[in-house]
Amino acid sequence: MVNKISSGEDRIVNTLVYVLLGAIGLCALFPMLYVFSASVTPYSEVLKNGGFVIIPTSLTWNGYKQLFQQAAIPKSLHVSVYITVVGTLVNMVLTTLMAYPLSRKDLPGRGALLFTIIFTFIFSGGIIPTYLIVKNTGLLNTVWAMIIPNAIWSYNVLIMKSFFDQLPEEIYESAKIDGAKELRILLQITVPLSVPVILTLSMFYAVSHWNEFFQAIMYVSSRSLYPLQVVVRDILTQSASADVTSADMVPTLTLQMAAVVMASLPIILVYPLIQKHFTKGMMLGSVKG
Repeated sequence: MVNKISSGEDRIVNTLVYVLLGAIGLCALFPMLYVFSASVTPYSEVLKNGGFVIIPTSLTWNGYKQLFQQAAIPKSLHVSVYITVVGTLVNMVLTTLMAYPLSRKDLPGRGALLFTIIFTFIFSGGIIPTYLIVKNTGLLNTVWAMIIPNAIWSYNVLIMKSFFDQLPEEIYESAKIDGAKELRILLQITVPLSVPVILTLSMFYAVSHWNEFFQAIMYVSSRSLYPLQVVVRDILTQSASADVTSADMVPTLTLQMAAVVMASLPIILVYPLIQKHFTKGMMLGSVKG
């Protein structure tokens, strides 16, 4: 009798959980659906519905056509893809090479290094000193100005270090008995066991690089080196100040929503592929500080 009551209560709880998760999922999906609908809905229909359309009755791709007709879009896509791929690779290599030694308890000066990393959470160098460093190192007006200044995130180093701390110490001891050096242990043992946290941090870095805007307007003056986000901003600014009553002009709202979809779509497509590892990496990386 008790088991039947418990089973009934479990079904009720599970049902409530599924309903709650479904409602949260709809709340997350709704803005994305609205943005996409507004980007493909004729502006006359948007106005007729008070600026709010979820399921359009007719479609128009003029917003996307105008975006891709811009000569700067292909160049900016190339720049964004380059800094995302190369930048994420640089980030992960340096973050791993920094986190692994810090996870070894016999590292000399380990406490001072950890304090230095934590110190950066409280104080930063500031915009002007960072700009001067970028200028004096010859990175100004290059794609590397959007990669090197944020090559390592202190927070991500600590996450990866915490993950490494949880790996069994016996594995390292066995490898050392077999004559393996630290670099071989890192590449052949630690990295293969750390796929979840590596994919998680790679996602963090990749999203940041794909959305690069601030460093581009700070350190890059050549328009041929602008990433996608900066070029989209310029197009939207020009569209907002243009005569939208012209028959050849796409309404600003349609262009804005099309730009949001185009800039967000790659990340939306990639995330489901690593969702399982992303969730696992977040859980394991936060167990131990």
